[in-house]
This record gives sequence, C-alpha cells and structure tokens, in this order.
Amino acid sequence: MTIVKDHSLAEELTQNTFFKALKAKKDFRGGSSEFTWLCAIAKNMAYDELKKNASKVQADENISDDRDIIENLEDHDVTIRIHIALHNLEEPYKEVFSLRIFGELSFKDVGRVFGKTENWARVTYHRALLKLREKMGDSND
Repeated sequence: MTIVKDHSLAEELTQNTFFKALKAKKDFRGGSSEFTWLCAIAKNMAYDELKKNASKVQADENISDDRDIIENLEDHDVTIRIHIALHNLEEPYKEVFSLRIFGELSFKDVGRVFGKTENWARVTYHRALLKLREKMGDSND
C-alpha cells in the first residue's frame, strides 16, 4: 500500500505475491526468513506494476497544491534517482532500508526479520542512509 498508494491494487499485488511465492517455494534458498522473502517478492511486484503503469499513473493526490509542473517533474526525477541508488545498494542495507521505509516496520521488527537486535537494525539503517546519501552525491556529479 505504501508503494502503490491504491488499496485495491495493493490487495491484488498481495494475492499475486502469495501465488508467486507458492509457485516458487522450491526455489527458496533459505538465505533469509520467509517473511523477508515474501516482502522482497511484494516489493518487486509493486515496482514492476508501477513501471508498467507509469504512463497511466496520475500525480499523487497528496501533491495537489499549486506547485508548478517543473517542480513536480524535479520531485519525480529525485524519486527515481533515490530508487536507482537504493536498487544499487548492497545487502543487508537495501533490505533494512526497504523494510523500514516501504514496509513501515519498527526497528525492533526489522531486527526480528534478520534474527538480530533492534540496535543492529538501527545501526544498519543509519549506515544505509549514509550509503544512499553517498550514492546520491555520486549521481549528482
């Protein structure tokens, strides 16, 4: 829901996530928890859906103020650059950041997903932010 901003689409993607996970269960290597694996499938399906419907997607209802088109395009461009930097971020930083921001999990829950402590999740998230800022700085050059 956080990624696609549409309740019915989020429900459909959730159903498709479980269907895809059931079909691919034999391919699950166990390198992470099943919850993390499901979240990764859901996240990837949501991003694929957004890419597929990019031409159809209208401006977010939350951006309904009087800002001009140029500013909206710049915001979109920054968002894309952030997602590219996140996509290129190594694990576990990418997953911790995604669970915290897109999955809206607490640090305690993020730690539980990885079988680590809440403090580990906080430190890893902070390092992920630093790495993202560094990557974003590199992309501005």
